[in-house]
Amino acid sequence: MAKVLCSLLLLGSAVMMTTACPKYCVCQNLSESLGTLCPSKGLLFVPLDIDRRTVELRLGGNYIIKITQQDFTNMTGLVDLTLSRNTISFIQPFSFVDLETLRSLHLDSNRLTELGPDALRGLVNLQHLILNNNQLTHISKEAFDDLLLTLEDLDLSYNNLRGVPWDAIRKMLNIHQLSLDHNLITHIAEGTFTDLEKLARLDLTSNRLQKLPPDPIFARSQTNAVLSTPFAPILSLSFGGNPLHCNCEILWLRRLEREDDMETCASPPSLKGRYFWYVREEDFVCEPPLITQHTHKLLVLEGQTASLRCKAVGDPMPLIHWVAPDDRLISNSSRAIVYENGTLDIMVTTAKDYGTFTCIAANAAGESTASIELSIIQLPHLSNGTNRTSQPKSRLSDITSSTKTGKGETKAQPEQIVSVSEVTAVSSLIKWTVSKVAPKVKMYQLQYNCSEDDVLIYR
Repeated sequence: MAKVLCSLLLLGSAVMMTTACPKYCVCQNLSESLGTLCPSKGLLFVPLDIDRRTVELRLGGNYIIKITQQDFTNMTGLVDLTLSRNTISFIQPFSFVDLETLRSLHLDSNRLTELGPDALRGLVNLQHLILNNNQLTHISKEAFDDLLLTLEDLDLSYNNLRGVPWDAIRKMLNIHQLSLDHNLITHIAEGTFTDLEKLARLDLTSNRLQKLPPDPIFARSQTNAVLSTPFAPILSLSFGGNPLHCNCEILWLRRLEREDDMETCASPPSLKGRYFWYVREEDFVCEPPLITQHTHKLLVLEGQTASLRCKAVGDPMPLIHWVAPDDRLISNSSRAIVYENGTLDIMVTTAKDYGTFTCIAANAAGESTASIELSIIQLPHLSNGTNRTSQPKSRLSDITSSTKTGKGETKAQPEQIVSVSEVTAVSSLIKWTVSKVAPKVKMYQLQYNCSEDDVLIYR
C-alpha cells in the first residue's frame, strides 16, 4: 500500500511539473534547480505561467516587445535571465524589483533606446549586465544605483551613447570588464577609473574621443607591466578608431610602453594620419591662448543688459573665465551668464558693476588676460512725496501721495495709492490709481530680493 501511495505522489509531482511548464517551453528540474527554456519560440510576451521557482530562465530569440512589472513577480530564486535577441524597446520601472538573487541579465540585441532611473531597480546582487547591440542614446545617472557594488561585467558596446553616467561608473569598485566600444562617446570625466583597482579589460574602441583623461590605472596596460597586487591585474586597454588630437594633453599616453600600432592621429593637420606610437614626443605640443577679440569699453544705463565679449584661440581651445571688479570669479546665476563663446551677459546692471572686468583665457599651455571697462550711468532715485534723490530701498513699493500743509498744520497721513497683490516666487500684480489729485507717474521702478544675488532693480 505504501509503495502504491509513493508512486501516486511521484506521478502527481510529475503532472504538476508538466502543467507548470509554459507551452512550447522546456522545463528542466536538475539537482533541485528548475530551468525554464523558451528560446526562439515566437513568443510575443513573457509567458504568465512560468513557475515562480525557476532559477534559470531563457527567453532569447523571440519577439517580446516590452518588459512589465508582472513578468517576473515573486521569482525570488531566479539567478540567470536571458532576454537576448528580442524586440524589447521598453522596460517598465521596477520590473526586476523581486529579482534580488539575479546574478546575470542578458538584454543584448534588442531595441532599447534609454534606461530610466528605475529600469534596473532591485538588482542588488547582479554581477553581469549585457546591453550591447541596442539603440541606447541615454542612460539615467540613477540607472545603476542598486548594482554599483556587485557588478563585475558591464557591456554597453554597439549603441548610440554620446556619454554614460561617469559618476556611477567610478563607484563600480568590483568591475572587471567594461565594454564601451562602438559608441559616440566624446568625453570621459577625469578620475573615472581612479578607484577601479579590479578593472582588467577596458574597451573604448571606435568612439569619438579626442583624448583620454590621465589616470594611473593606464600604467597597468603597458607591455612591461607586472602584477603589483592580486587586486590590481594587468589592464587590457583598447582605444583604436578614435579621432585622437595629438597635442600635449595626451603626451602622457604616448609615453606608455605599448606595442599598439592601430591608433592614429586625426589632428592637428600636421600629424593627421600618422600612427600614434610613431609620433615623436616633441611633436605633441600645445599652443598658449591668444585673445583675438574683446570689448574695450562699454557704457550702459543702469538696469540695462551689459554684454562683454571675449574670444580667444589656442590648442586646446581655451576656456574663458571672467573676474568682477571686486576680484570675484563670476559664475552663472540669474543675473549673469557666461556663454561657451566667451561672452558675459550681465542681465540687469547696478552701480556695483562699475569698474574693470577681466577676461581670462586658459588652456593646458598657459593663459592670457584682457581688461574691459564698464561704466554705469546711474538713474535718479526719487523718494516718495519729495524731489530729493535717495538710494533705492529693498522693499516692494511704498509710493504714496502727500498733501501740502501750512505752518502749524498737522500733516495728513499719506494715502497709499499703489497696491501689490497675487505675489508669487516669479510674479506679482501691481496697481496704482490715476486721478487729478494723484501725482502724475513719470517713472516707476520694480525692486525685489533674490536669495542668491544682490537686489536687482528693473525700470
